[in-house]
Amino acid sequence: MRLLIVAVGQRVPDWAASAYEDYAKRFPPELKVELKAVKTEPRGSKTLEVLLAAERERISAAIPRGARTVVLDERGTALTTKALAARLQAWQLEGDDVALVIGGPDGTDPGLRQAAHERIRLSDLTLPHAMVRVLLIEQLYRAWSLNAGHPYHRE
Repeated sequence: MRLLIVAVGQRVPDWAASAYEDYAKRFPPELKVELKAVKTEPRGSKTLEVLLAAERERISAAIPRGARTVVLDERGTALTTKALAARLQAWQLEGDDVALVIGGPDGTDPGLRQAAHERIRLSDLTLPHAMVRVLLIEQLYRAWSLNAGHPYHRE
């Protein structure tokens, strides 16, 4: 199984890239994590609908056929770490790749959100894009460690 993080936006600060890589390399070989950054649509004088549709096309192209799609969305289901660990375990048992989508500065296209298998939220707070990448991979690692009995997660 592979976890694929599809994130709109190609530039993140060095600290975020470093933190992301630190967690990404901790995953075991049987649970690969891959980041696919897709281009943010240039703003110009385009409508929000046009911007989100263009980003949706890029996101969809980055998601492998047959992958379970999970969109991060402020209106999504709030999960505890234990609940995320249970979801991760279920995803692993299903065996399909899972694509976790982080939208751009304007969010995600409504059609993409509706078509997703799941929508989850990381926080009630609005978070910077770079922070979301780091927070997501840290929580995925924490969920894996909880399932594996690794001492990283403590109650």
